Amino acid sequence: MKNKFSFALIALITVSLSLPIFVFAQQRPNQATGRTPGRSDQPPASRSRTARSSATTILTIDQDFKDAMNIIRENYIDGNKIDYNNAYKSSMTGMLRTLDPHSSYFDREEFEELKTDQRSEYLGIGATIQNYSVGDAVETYITATFDHSPAWRNGLRYGDRIDAVDGVSMHGKLSAEVRDKIRGPRDSHVKVTVTRGGSGQVETVDIVRAAVPQPSVPDYYMIRPGVGYIDMTRGFNYDTAEGMQDALDRLHQRGLNSLVLDLRNNPGGFLDSAIAVANTFLPQGQLILTQKGRNGLNDRTYKSTNPDPDRTPLVILVNEYTASASEIVSGAMQDHDRALIVGQTSFGKGLVQSIINLPEGAGLTLTSAKYFTPSGRLIQRDYSNGGWYDYISRGGTLARENNAGSDKPAGPASHTDTGRPVYGGGGITPDEAVKPQFLTSMQVRLRDPIFFFARDMAYGRVPSLDRFKVDKAIEYDHDLTADDFPVNDMAYNAFKDYVAKDQNWKVFMPQLERNRLFIQQQLRFQLATAAYGTVAAIQVLTKDDPQIAKAIDVVPRARDLAMAASRARLAQP
Repeated sequence: MKNKFSFALIALITVSLSLPIFVFAQQRPNQATGRTPGRSDQPPASRSRTARSSATTILTIDQDFKDAMNIIRENYIDGNKIDYNNAYKSSMTGMLRTLDPHSSYFDREEFEELKTDQRSEYLGIGATIQNYSVGDAVETYITATFDHSPAWRNGLRYGDRIDAVDGVSMHGKLSAEVRDKIRGPRDSHVKVTVTRGGSGQVETVDIVRAAVPQPSVPDYYMIRPGVGYIDMTRGFNYDTAEGMQDALDRLHQRGLNSLVLDLRNNPGGFLDSAIAVANTFLPQGQLILTQKGRNGLNDRTYKSTNPDPDRTPLVILVNEYTASASEIVSGAMQDHDRALIVGQTSFGKGLVQSIINLPEGAGLTLTSAKYFTPSGRLIQRDYSNGGWYDYISRGGTLARENNAGSDKPAGPASHTDTGRPVYGGGGITPDEAVKPQFLTSMQVRLRDPIFFFARDMAYGRVPSLDRFKVDKAIEYDHDLTADDFPVNDMAYNAFKDYVAKDQNWKVFMPQLERNRLFIQQQLRFQLATAAYGTVAAIQVLTKDDPQIAKAIDVVPRARDLAMAASRARLAQP
């Protein structure tokens, strides 16, 4: 079975690499073939010769692979302990890494997770979890549950400590490991042992796993009077365009006159979803992107088909993790002067991948084309020098922090509709560069006492702070107001007393006053999480975000720019 499996993989990958038949990346695969539509312009005789040549190559590669594995099995010191599935996977991954950083092989479990992510869901219990520590003791706590999720139905709540999963202790485990233990197939059972945050009682809850929705447009609200905000940080999935349109419609009902669209950390996704989002804001006939494949195959242009686009002044937020489909949207909006771009230079991924189903439930994403923004920019960063890790991390955290918002692509200049210069060769450069707000090492360390104090507040264990008690189930879809958990001087002073009395944290006392605003913000965030869930609680953080503040400031410029672009378009013969 293993030899047949490896042969099938090698055959499929080799054919994909050797034939000029490519499929469109990140479009919904054909259910029968597992591919999105492609075509071949080769004549039948040419295709036959290519196929025979490929078959010979496949047989040669397969035999070499078997010979190498036999030598390793017979001569390697631990040859009898080799995990051959991992060996096959590593060989596929290594082969694809020689092509480009974005062609990838997924085993069955990874491919299924990729597909559930694209459906804006995952299989589990529907709770957010986080590590917090007292001294050296690292524990995992539930911070919120999702509406009508299995965790919600079984009564799990903010502050419950996860002690064990299916009888296996989770003490000292990282939250990612706990998460992987909790997740599993749909309709399967998992036993989660928790110490209740309110009562301290230990309970074991039998939970049936299910598909938990994770909308790609999780939240939207009026961040200032007349200024709407749409959170699109999760990726371009099946539900993205519909979710954004629904958010836009509802914001218009609330008096929307300008919009901040947040694409920070958005890793991309389906090409057709990105086109649909761009189509919302661009008038009919305007170019969204050009796609160029191998030898002219799969060359396509995508234009707006919207006769009545939304004309709300638009500011788009991007950062170094804004990639792929989200760069298609921000690039099209920038090139047509439809939006001002604020934040940091985006990741720089201008390669398009096809999604191909393989035997045994595995899958492959294979680079099949490049895309160009309307002004002709290729925004793909150079990946010829350095390793895969350096490319993905953009040179490491320190380099990113030092250059945040100021790095300029090295590619040639193009021009927007009004003649502004823009550049290719390395992501979308913002019109307004703004660095993010980084946490100091002390602020990171303060997260632990802040969580435990907020947990006591939420359960009414702090004298004189009963007003902060969260004594009901999560109220989902809540728009945060100034009256929701304002952390006043009394609450801050109570936190100071809490820290001073604990041997683990009293060393922080000299640092508290200079971090007062951070402490008050984080206490409010924790209490809002307990009361309204994770999505709504993020509003506490976004309303003090320097990049969002700049986006609001430049709304008048975005309006003027869009009007200038509209006049220039009407003036064209």
